[in-house]
Amino acid sequence: MTSDATKPTRLDALLAQIRACRLCERQLPLGPRPVLQAGATARLLIVGQAPGRRVHETGIPFNDPSGDRLRGWLGVDRDTFYDARRIAIVPVGFCYPGKGRSGDLPPRPECAAAWHPRLLPLLTKVRLTLAVGRYAHAFLLGERRGPALADTVRAWRTHLADGILPLPHPSPRNQAWLRHHPWFEREVLPELRRRVAALL
Repeated sequence: MTSDATKPTRLDALLAQIRACRLCERQLPLGPRPVLQAGATARLLIVGQAPGRRVHETGIPFNDPSGDRLRGWLGVDRDTFYDARRIAIVPVGFCYPGKGRSGDLPPRPECAAAWHPRLLPLLTKVRLTLAVGRYAHAFLLGERRGPALADTVRAWRTHLADGILPLPHPSPRNQAWLRHHPWFEREVLPELRRRVAALL
């Protein structure tokens, strides 16, 4: 006999379907391996871009140098970060899209169209959404984003009023961007850490 506490929820069933997804199998150089985490009680939602190769290999979101920096920005340890009851991690594209000329290819569009409209409404406890990187900005903010990444992030107070905080991607490739925009660490990160600590 299954108790209510152990009975699969709509969210559990949907996550199982997503992890079995093969929609764009032919376009993926390493094959499909959807990587995400979500729990019905999560209060923080992180919308990234798409898994990199290392994340694809381990199946753990942000399990790479970008994740190390992101956890530092948030002021959380690995145990907290990977607690799906507290933090949902739902990228724009769930699978590694392959390598382009200057980094990874953009997220495949199939995920957002097929799964996000079904998944995000089930995350009813989310109080803050982090849009990490320009593809996440485009997905979550649409025409409200600025002409450049810096413009979008600089308008963080405006977007925060709608529950979304845009961030640059924490990739080591963005070291120059961070160096040229010192206001990000001075103004945005303290507010980010304060809000994350209050939520968690």
